[in-house]
Amino acid sequence: MMAEPPGEKGLRITVLGRGAWGSTLARLWQEGGHAVSSWSRRDGGDAVALLPDSELVVSAVSMAAVTDLARRLAPHWPAALPLLSCSKGLDLDGLCSASQLWGQQLAGAPLAVLSGPNLADELDRGLPAASVVAASDPDLALRLQRALRVPHLRLYTNTDPIGTEAAGALKNVMAVAAGISDGLGLGANAKASLLTRGLAEIGEVLVALGGQSSTLYGLAGLGDLLATANSPLSRNYRFGQALAAGLDEAQALAAIGATVEGQRTARAALRLAARQGWRLPICEQVVRLLDGAIDAPQAVQNLMQRDLRAEVNR
Repeated sequence: MMAEPPGEKGLRITVLGRGAWGSTLARLWQEGGHAVSSWSRRDGGDAVALLPDSELVVSAVSMAAVTDLARRLAPHWPAALPLLSCSKGLDLDGLCSASQLWGQQLAGAPLAVLSGPNLADELDRGLPAASVVAASDPDLALRLQRALRVPHLRLYTNTDPIGTEAAGALKNVMAVAAGISDGLGLGANAKASLLTRGLAEIGEVLVALGGQSSTLYGLAGLGDLLATANSPLSRNYRFGQALAAGLDEAQALAAIGATVEGQRTARAALRLAARQGWRLPICEQVVRLLDGAIDAPQAVQNLMQRDLRAEVNR
């Protein structure tokens, strides 16, 4: 069972993934008094060996790595060992979130999600931030909130992991679009309009997947969107700027030199939209640009020339 919250004692935490976010979380929690071990596929080693001594496993790997890792760990997973998923995106094959991929392999394991406006570089510099711990089991969310708090990362809770993940995934697409807008020099009016309609697009997916509409306006929704769509520290935002400069998808990814989830999420969202009958115009234009069917100015023009409609569907 997971340990009780500090001031009693720290947890034995295993962090899967040593990218920017995984490394930041590992350092914060180690400084907070927890015993932290970490694993990265790049560095080799066997993640299975870390499980028996863990009281909490935190997954901070890319979406593309979740399925294989979950399959490899599942046969060795100790009963009742909680997993906290920090991966943001939608799986292109399963068209589902990271925690759903884990849940398919870890039947019965306690699952939670951590998401919010978390630019790793700012946290590394000691700047304040907040996140939400989401779990269907409110007691699990509360225990994690209390145990994982650190001085400059304030944690809130909700009981909407699916909505939390949907918001965290789709905001990356909107951050790509925001980078395109700024890269083209379209101004504050255009960007404000884009992000407002982007929030509505996120909300359509969130609610359709069974999430709670209130999550859209919380840290995992509006909060994460504001941070990711406005900061040069955001890889998805910089990726959009590179597309606006005329680079194709492969060139833009090479220029960033790190994992970018927005383009995979946009394609997964469109596949879901085709299946469910959703209207996701921003995702559609981002994917058409990625596929080379249009250039960045044409993507903007297509959005501006869409059929007139009411702001809110009733």
